[in-house]
This record gives sequence, structure tokens and C-alpha cells, in this order.
Amino acid sequence: MNKQRILVTGANGFIGKNLLIRLGELPDFETLSFVRGDSVESLGALVAMADAVIHLAGENRPNDVADFNHNIDLTSSICDEIQSAGRNIPLIFASSTQAQHDNPYGQSKLAAEKVIEAFVAKTANSAVIYRLVGIFGKFCKPNYNSVVATFCHNIARGLPIQISDPNLVLELAYIDDVVDELLQALMTGSSGLVRSEVSETYNISLGDLAKKISAFDNCRSSLISEQVGTGLTRALYSTYISCLPLERFVYDLTSHSDKRGTFVEMLKTQDSGQFSFFTVLPGVTRGSHYHHSKTEKFLVVKGTAKVRCRQLITDETCEVILSSDNPQVMDTVPGWVHDITNVGDTEAIVMLWANEIFDQENPDCIPCEV
Repeated sequence: MNKQRILVTGANGFIGKNLLIRLGELPDFETLSFVRGDSVESLGALVAMADAVIHLAGENRPNDVADFNHNIDLTSSICDEIQSAGRNIPLIFASSTQAQHDNPYGQSKLAAEKVIEAFVAKTANSAVIYRLVGIFGKFCKPNYNSVVATFCHNIARGLPIQISDPNLVLELAYIDDVVDELLQALMTGSSGLVRSEVSETYNISLGDLAKKISAFDNCRSSLISEQVGTGLTRALYSTYISCLPLERFVYDLTSHSDKRGTFVEMLKTQDSGQFSFFTVLPGVTRGSHYHHSKTEKFLVVKGTAKVRCRQLITDETCEVILSSDNPQVMDTVPGWVHDITNVGDTEAIVMLWANEIFDQENPDCIPCEV
């Protein structure tokens, strides 16, 4: 089965890099690239080989304002080459919401849109125009593509950030959502001219943006994670992590050691407890306490351990062997005294989740023998 050839202009840009990776994951597509510095004369051969064109290339921060005209000229050249090919080659164009504003960049994007409008009216070729808001995500350049990238880059390196107006509200789109939209347009096709936009966007003030990204950086010392699993916070966290310098890929944790073994806290959450691990030396017992409300989960990831429990009121007891050879999770139950003993010949390592962050002032951990 023949693959579809997709010509991507601006393939070395922020959106282009992400798009090429995603297209490379799909078996039905192969990519052709047109990048900054390539001759416009090469467009004809590229377009002739293409089954669709995704036009991302454009000037947005040139040294000379006159260079914004390249946005118009390149779009005109692409339309001319599609017309010369003599067949319908779907064109997907990344415009900008700046086309609604009276500034040189916005004017150039609006003019490029009008070039495409005239081209579709003349040829009946299909085209989709996306007016994109500010985009952020991995591979985004600081001090160029996005204030999000600038904040993430600087905060990850302990550098200052500048906030001109903390109340200024930004409309943002995450790169993965943008690429999803472009791929959807590519796969579904259309007829005539279609105007579209990214359906998932976010609004946030500059001040709140700075606070969120700073909180990501602080969690490496406090261990308290932000709620990074969904929505804008998830996307911002991914962007922050992608901006870390190599020397900050790894960070230290505090290890508490005594004659029983070690205890290390790894991650704390605002509303779902914390994750830790502890070790137990052969023949050693840890625990010997109960909780009123706190609950925990034990998972032995190395070695073999025996967990003993006793109910405070009835004196009912239980005894369980946990081994890394047979992964099982055991809950510690409020009102039951419990301890854990390494019954193997080597050090045991136990993963521990507790439903709340440990509070030194109110530990809910009462010493008692099983």
C-alpha cells in the first residue's frame, strides 16, 4: 500500500518538529520537508511529489519588518506550485489569531489567508486555515516562540523572569493538541475552503502562569507535586520538564538510616497522600504501631517480609508473607497494630503509599506491640 507523502514547510520549527515526529509514528505517511534556507525553486519538485501540504513556515520575529512579506510570498509560491501540479493537493495553513490585529505580523498572516482564499476560489483546491493562538510545549524556544517557554527555561535554571503585567490574560494551546488537530484535518479531508481552530485552549494570566511554573520547580525540594495529571497544569508541567538542563534531570532525596534500614520519601501529593520506600535488614522488624485514620499500602519489591497485625479491640490477629516473587499489595487498616519483619536472607525493599502527607505535629502513629 502506497504511503501518502506530506510536505511540511517550516519542518525545523517548533510545530514542525513535533508534527514530523507524530507523522513518523504513522505507517501510512512519509514526510517531505521545506525548511529555512531552502530555495523557493525547490518547491515545485516537492509539491509535485506531495499528496498534501502542511504550511507552517513563516517569519514571526524578523530583524527587518519588511521580512514579514516572506509570509505572503511563500504562501503564493506554494499555491502556484499546487496549481501547476494540476491536481487537488490539500493545503493546511497555520495562520494566527494575530491576523485579527493591526500589526505587521498579523497583516502578513491575513494577506497569506487571502492568497489562499483566492487560490481556492480559482482552482477549487481544498484548503484548511487554522488561526492559532499562542502555542507551547516541548521543543519550544525561549525568548522566541512563547512566554511559557521563556518562563520554563529561566525558572528551571534559577534565572529571573520579567512580568510586564501580571493581570494580562493569555490564550494558549498545547502543542500536542495542535498536532492532533492538524492530523485530524489531514486524515478527514475537506472540500473547498475550511476555517478552523484548535478546540482545546486555555486562558491564564501572566502572574498565575509564573506561579504555576515556579511551583513545579519548588516541588523538587518540598516533594509536594502539583496536580499535574490533567488539563493546563499537565501541559505546563510537561513543558517545564522538557526545559530542564541536563544537570537537573536528577535531584537528591533525603535518606533516613538507622540500624533497621533506611526510609526515603519520594513524592507527596496535595490530596492523595505520599509515596516512599523503606528497607529492612534480615531478621529486623519495623513498625510496631497503629493508626487512627491513616492507611498505607505495602509492596515488597525485593526480598521477603512477614507482616503481622492485631485488632486493638478484639485482639484478632493475622499474618501475611509478602515477597517480590509474588507481587501483592497489603493495606494497613486503622485500629490494627502492625509490624513488618524481614524473613529472608537479604535486604528487603518495601514500597509504601500513605493516604496523607506525614505531619510531624500530628503523625497518627502510636507505638504498640503486635
